[in-house]
Amino acid sequence: MNTCRLVIAAAVLAAPLPAASQQPGGTAPAEMRVLTVRLSNFQFDPATITLEHGASYDLKLVNTASGGHDFAAKEFFSAARIAEADRAKVSDGQVPLAAGQTVEIHLVAPQPGSYKLRCTHFMHSAFGMNGKIVVQ
Repeated sequence: MNTCRLVIAAAVLAAPLPAASQQPGGTAPAEMRVLTVRLSNFQFDPATITLEHGASYDLKLVNTASGGHDFAAKEFFSAARIAEADRAKVSDGQVPLAAGQTVEIHLVAPQPGSYKLRCTHFMHSAFGMNGKIVVQ
């Protein structure tokens, strides 16, 4: 009878945990960090965005200007893991934002490095609408 209990106890302890409670690699679910970037008349606020490699972010882009802008960071978006539901929001490394629009993109920060950021609308970059994304 003791042998039977030992076999059952061993089977219970060896059983895997449900997959829904783990992320790939067996780690606990990551905390989503909210990062708000405001696009206004010819500037990003903040102009330097600092992220942690491998961390999950809710990148909240808010256009507070009366005209359109875009958040263009082609190398960054190519390297980041963007949530499947948000991939259509990024086209050729750019996120277009109409006046007053807010767009949220859920992603995991890529490898450490510095990535260029700019607005590609006519003359916006020349007027100073540039920045960088630094992943540490």
